[in-house]
Amino acid sequence: MPATVIVGAQWGDEGKGKIVDLLAQDSDVVCRYQGGPNAGHTIVVGEETYKIRQIPSGVIRGKTCVIGAGCVVDPQVFLSEVDELEARGHSTADVHVSAEAHLIMPWHVAIDGASERRLGKLQIGTTRRGIGPCYADKALRLGIRVQDLLDPKILRQKIEVALAEKNLWLERVYGEEPLELEELAARLEGYAQRIRPYVADTSLLVDRALKRGQAVLLEGGQGTLLDVDHGSYPFVTSSSTVAANAATGVGIGPNRIDRVLGVAKAYVTRVGEGPFPTEIEGPDQERVRELGGEFGTVTGRTRRCGWLDLVALRYAVRLNGITSLALTKIDVLSHFAELPVCTRYVLPSGTETDEFPAHQSDFHHARPVYETLAGWEEPLDAELPPAARAYVEFVERSLDVEVSLVGTGAERERVVARR
Repeated sequence: MPATVIVGAQWGDEGKGKIVDLLAQDSDVVCRYQGGPNAGHTIVVGEETYKIRQIPSGVIRGKTCVIGAGCVVDPQVFLSEVDELEARGHSTADVHVSAEAHLIMPWHVAIDGASERRLGKLQIGTTRRGIGPCYADKALRLGIRVQDLLDPKILRQKIEVALAEKNLWLERVYGEEPLELEELAARLEGYAQRIRPYVADTSLLVDRALKRGQAVLLEGGQGTLLDVDHGSYPFVTSSSTVAANAATGVGIGPNRIDRVLGVAKAYVTRVGEGPFPTEIEGPDQERVRELGGEFGTVTGRTRRCGWLDLVALRYAVRLNGITSLALTKIDVLSHFAELPVCTRYVLPSGTETDEFPAHQSDFHHARPVYETLAGWEEPLDAELPPAARAYVEFVERSLDVEVSLVGTGAERERVVARR
């Protein structure tokens, strides 16, 4: 019963889509277990570039794709993605959406944007896609689920009840225009007609696949340090991104998971606000950003860039039970003669540690301690040059985890398999 979790080991944007696309060749089912259209996966196939937001990236390989119960679904984004994939020759007939997943409604998007504007300098730096408000309504048991699209009467009733409260918030708290019931109900019913064929009992679907001995990939959005419980709170996403949530988010038992593959860049990036100990100072940050194309897949926002942080990566290995690592975008570092790698933090008390701080204030004020490794300053191909191999082996020794895959470029085939 082979089930493998692909989890981001940093602040997201690690290149998970490419790794999922690679492993999907030998898989039967690809599942997304949390998050929504705020997490994009970019896949380059020859001259074609795909930027996928909602549907699992296994769709490019023609695999059975599942959006699990732990996800939130924007029906407009989902359908626009369906249309784009179909127009480019990729069938979505084998895409299945959990009936238990929650719907991102227009008021979620409106409240997300208005809340960030109201916070001003204290804003979280969300993608303003309605993700947080949708998960909040889920926890408050006020959410509208995908299965509600199957019953027009229930759908309209739930929209009417929710809108009565949400319009009060929009008008009186945020000073925004209210949403109109009839227009909204008609729009949602239009979406419902098209989404209904995709709705399924995805927990049962995945369970049966595993019982048949099929290979299942479980992919997450964002990364470990954006986990709502274990990340750099409050500068996090609104769901649990770690590998343990893959079982819950898809609806299988944790004993069905065999392997956890962590995906990390050979450096670090993050989007939005929050602490970032190894953020590069000076012109090298812009150099890394331009070389790595570090702009958000979904939003186009500029990503902050930093040197590799092994303290945070060690934390990700522990939290997720990572059994092997994929180290991506190592080719970006080919342009540097020396490569700083953070191996410890200095805390505000003056003490040094190689473990991730448990207290937020310690992390906010942690200073990196670097070891400098030699660069290789040459293009990468199927064989890594000695200095690049030494960089990868340094990561393995520091974390006591094998690096099984090394990404050497954006294209689908630019991966070196070391194990």
